Amino acid sequence: MSPLEIGIAIFVALLVLFATGMPIAFALGAVSVGVLLLTEGAGSLETLGETFFSGLNSFTLVSVPMFILMGSAVASSPAGKDLYEALDRWLNRIPGGLVLSNLGACSLFAALSGSSPATCAAIGKMGIPEMRKRGYPPTIAAGSIAAGGTLGILIPPSITMIVYGIATESSIGRLFVAGILPGVMLTALFMAWTIFSCWRSGLKLSDLAERYTWRQKFAILPRVLPFLAIIVGILYVLYGGVATPSEAAGVGALFCLVLVVLVYRIFASKPIIAMFRDTARESVMIMLIIAASELFAFTLSSTFVTQSIAEWISTLDVNRWVLMALINVFLLIAGFFLPPVAVILMTAPILLPIILQAGFDPYWFAVILTINMEIGLITPPVGLNLYVINGIAPDISLQTILRGSMPYVLCMVLAIVILCVFPGIVTWLPNAMMGRGI
Repeated sequence: MSPLEIGIAIFVALLVLFATGMPIAFALGAVSVGVLLLTEGAGSLETLGETFFSGLNSFTLVSVPMFILMGSAVASSPAGKDLYEALDRWLNRIPGGLVLSNLGACSLFAALSGSSPATCAAIGKMGIPEMRKRGYPPTIAAGSIAAGGTLGILIPPSITMIVYGIATESSIGRLFVAGILPGVMLTALFMAWTIFSCWRSGLKLSDLAERYTWRQKFAILPRVLPFLAIIVGILYVLYGGVATPSEAAGVGALFCLVLVVLVYRIFASKPIIAMFRDTARESVMIMLIIAASELFAFTLSSTFVTQSIAEWISTLDVNRWVLMALINVFLLIAGFFLPPVAVILMTAPILLPIILQAGFDPYWFAVILTINMEIGLITPPVGLNLYVINGIAPDISLQTILRGSMPYVLCMVLAIVILCVFPGIVTWLPNAMMGRGI
């Protein structure tokens, strides 16, 4: 069999295993071992252990469980509720202030947790009932939270960006900074569509707003500002070269735990143990996927599949933007079926050389890839955020949630187009803060 035929057989086998419900790490490992046995014989098994371990032999990986612990501490506390209430109190006089509060709370909570489902769950539990109580349609209430939750994998500190940095050996600090302006832009697009949608529905937004005194507005800030200071501090030490991602993550996790305990008086052992249990569960899952993906990448390289695909694509006589459009379609389809971490680890070894050869910035591409993964989080058949919202508000059907989230998918597509036309939105801030470099 030719390398391309082997590659097709590998991906068909993966799809079959994914369809059976097998965990991603096990499916990647099983296919890798099977292909190596068929192509290179039993002797190839001698390198499996070393290859599997090499996928985890990176100090930067320490940052993954630390950032997850940071997010778990925030998600398990009333911090999300406070973020939501603070924004609602300060934005209440703006048309559509409650919806904007939800999206703003999603973006801020996403920055703290780095998790899309956690953001949906935390903000949705408060935002959806409150919006419906004030008269917002279910499509707007559910769709805005589902879409807002996707910001968790773009706004730093993002687990997805960390995984991309590890997979491509890119600067994680630069990746974090690269996601800031696109994250703000995408939040603004979400807000603009939401206001237009409310206006089109004939809602008198000013009538739906609550009224708060200045004392009520300032009373909530002491419980919110310390968490925001942690985000700013992490970004500062990363782009300022003060600390490595692992060190910044460790300090951030410690500060979040201390703040949660002190601010919200969580002294009982049960919720604290739950935070570490959830962190361990998610960290082990991600680590297994990373290690299995290293084995999978080794298999593709050993059978010359990666090199053949890269060579085939490089021989295509197409404009580089046509090539980028094809890559976007491929990523979009992959995101429909697989979680972001798996897509990045499986495709980065193949796509990065092609991206660089076509003259695209790898940090710009990281943002484009992440937005594609965001689309996958609110589109079937996986659409994890849709199911999270449905679990929070079971009386809102999946069809209604999907209908409400589809306009935000178009906002994400528009964001990709804008970033393609104006790539400086991604590259300017990292270059200004950290200098030019790869």
